Amino acid sequence: MADVERGQQTYDYDHDDNLEQEALLPSPSKAEPDTVVPPSSAKSSGAFCSRPRFNLLHVSSAFVAGILGCALAQYAICGPNCFSSSNATGGPPSRVIEVYAPPYAGSTEVHPFPPTSPTNAFPSLFPTDVGYPGGTPTGAEAAVIATAPSYPLHTGAAQLVAPASLGDKNSKSNFDLFKKWGNLSPWYSVGRGAFGVDSGPETPETCRITGLHFLHRHGARYPTAWASYGGPADFAGRLNKAAKDWTATGDLEFLNEWTYKLGEEVLTPFGRQQLYDLGISMRLKYGFLLNNFTETNALPVFRTESQDRMLNSAMNFAIGFFGYPFQEQYQQSITIEASGFNNTLAPYETCPNARRMPFRARADWYVERWAEIYLKDANARIQAQISGYNLTIEDTYVMQQMCAYETVALGYSKFCELFTEEEWDGFDYALDLAFWYGSAFGAPTAHAQGAGWIQELIARLEHKPIAEHRFSTNATLNDNPITFPLNQSLYVDATHEVVVLNIITALNLTSFASEGPLPYTHIPEKRPFKVSELAPFATNLQFQILECTSTPGQQIRIIINDGVAPLTGIEGCPEQKDGMCPVDAFVKSQKKLMENLDWEYDCYTEFDIPDGPGWETTTGDSPKGF
Repeated sequence: MADVERGQQTYDYDHDDNLEQEALLPSPSKAEPDTVVPPSSAKSSGAFCSRPRFNLLHVSSAFVAGILGCALAQYAICGPNCFSSSNATGGPPSRVIEVYAPPYAGSTEVHPFPPTSPTNAFPSLFPTDVGYPGGTPTGAEAAVIATAPSYPLHTGAAQLVAPASLGDKNSKSNFDLFKKWGNLSPWYSVGRGAFGVDSGPETPETCRITGLHFLHRHGARYPTAWASYGGPADFAGRLNKAAKDWTATGDLEFLNEWTYKLGEEVLTPFGRQQLYDLGISMRLKYGFLLNNFTETNALPVFRTESQDRMLNSAMNFAIGFFGYPFQEQYQQSITIEASGFNNTLAPYETCPNARRMPFRARADWYVERWAEIYLKDANARIQAQISGYNLTIEDTYVMQQMCAYETVALGYSKFCELFTEEEWDGFDYALDLAFWYGSAFGAPTAHAQGAGWIQELIARLEHKPIAEHRFSTNATLNDNPITFPLNQSLYVDATHEVVVLNIITALNLTSFASEGPLPYTHIPEKRPFKVSELAPFATNLQFQILECTSTPGQQIRIIINDGVAPLTGIEGCPEQKDGMCPVDAFVKSQKKLMENLDWEYDCYTEFDIPDGPGWETTTGDSPKGF
C-alpha cells in the first residue's frame, strides 16, 4: 500500500483507487445476504419508480435543518471566530493550508538495466554470427580531408532539445545554449579563424597528409563523484532532506515533482553517440592512412585507459571507425588509471601536488567570487519562487550545471529555462575560470602534467624510443615496440579534458594565454581561452603531419575542434598562413621546454601559494622561491 505524505495530509493512493473502482464498476450480480431485492416484475418496478416519497416541503425543511446543524456544530468546536475574518475582528489570522513538496522531491531515481539474472538469457540460442554473410568485397578508403571541395563541419547536437525560451523570454535567434556550458558543452567545429589563423582543417594547397596523431576526450557523462564547488547530487540531497518544508511556484514549480535521475561518471547515451560519430567522421577523413598498415602488414594500436567512460569512449570510437566487428582490425591498449601507475593519459595519478589541496581546488576562489556577481539577480529571482528553502548562490550555480548534465543525459532539462542569456554567458565564463586556474595556463602543475604525453609525441615523430622517462610515461609499455609502436601513420589516444588542457599548456600555445590571467570580476572583451572551444565533451585535437612541394621538410600543424591553432608561441615556428611548422623546429622547441621543466619540484615538493591574485602564472608552471 503506497502512502504519500503531502504537507500535513497523507493520501493512500491504493485505497483511493479502490474507491474509484467501486464507484465506476457495475455492482456484483450476486446480492449481499441482507440486501432487499425489489420484485423483478415490470409492474412492481414501475409502481416503485412512479410514486414520489417526498414533496418540496420535505426537501426544503431537510436542507434548512442541515445548514443549522452544521452551523451549531462549527460554533461548538471553534467559537465565534469561525464566522469572522481576522481582518474584520482583529483576531488571530485564519489558518491557510500550505501544500509542500512531496517527500520524494529531489530524491534519486534509478532505472537499472539490464536485469542481473534474466530468466530468458540463453546466449547459445542467439549467436551473433550464423555464417552465410553474402558478398563482402571492400572498396577504396575515404580521404575527405584531401579530396572533397570543402571540409564537413560538426554543428549542433541532433538528439538534444534546447528550451524554447530562456529566463529573459527574449532569446536571440543566434544564441546557442549548447556552446555556453564550458567543458560540459557537446563538441562543435569552432570555425575558420576562431583561434587567429585564417585557414581551415582541410589539406593546404601543395600539401598532402602523411600521418595523424589524434587526441580526443571521452563523450558526455554523468556528473563526477567529487566536486569542490557545486555538484548536482549534493544539491538534490539538500532539497530532498528539506522537502517537507518547501514548495516551489512559477517557473520553478516543476521542482515540486522533480527527482534526481543522473548516474555517476559513466557515459550517457548521447556520449556514446558522440564517440561513435567521431569515429565515423575520422574514418571518412583519414581512412586512406590505413593503407600504410596494409603495406607494412601491421595493425593500428589505439590507446585509452581503464576508467569506464574512457574505455567505452574508445570502444564506441572504434565501432564508428572500423565498423562491427572491430576486434581484429586494430589493437586497444588500456593503461591503468589508479594511484601508483604511470599514465600520460591520467598524469595526476603520478603528480601528488595535482591532487593536493589547495591546488586541487585553487580555481574555487575565482569561481565563487564570480558567481556572487553574475548570479546575484538570478538567485533573487529564483528564490522568490521557492518558499521554505534558503537558496544559496552555489545552489543557483548547480541549477545551471543541472541544465547541462540533464540535457546531455536525458535529452532536455527544465532548469535551462530559468536563466537569461547573460547568465549563461556568466556560467560559461565561470567554467573558463575553473579550468584556467585548475588545469591550464593558470595552474601550477599543468605544464608538468602535460609533458609526459608530449614526450611520447616526440618519440613518435622521431621514430625513436623514449631515452629517459622523466615524467608520467610508463616505461613498461613505452619501451615495448608492440605496445608503443613508433612507425604508425595513425595514432589515436583518449583522455580527459583536464589532460587536454594540460597538453595545450605544455605545448606552449601561448596565443590562448595572450590576454594574461583571467579576472574574476568581469568577462574580458577579448577572451582567447574558452573551455567550450578547447575542452568540451568529445573534444579532439588533430596533429597533422604533412609534406608540401612549396615548403621543404615535414610539417606539423595542430587543429583543435576543426580550428587551426597558431604555433607562433613555439620557438622556431614561423607565422605561416596555414599554421604549419617544420617538424624539426617543433621537436627542438618541445625538447627545450621539457629540459627546463622541474618535474620533481612541481609534482613532489610541498610549496604553498596564496589564494587568488596573490600569485598567478600564464605558463602552467609552479612558483620558484615564492
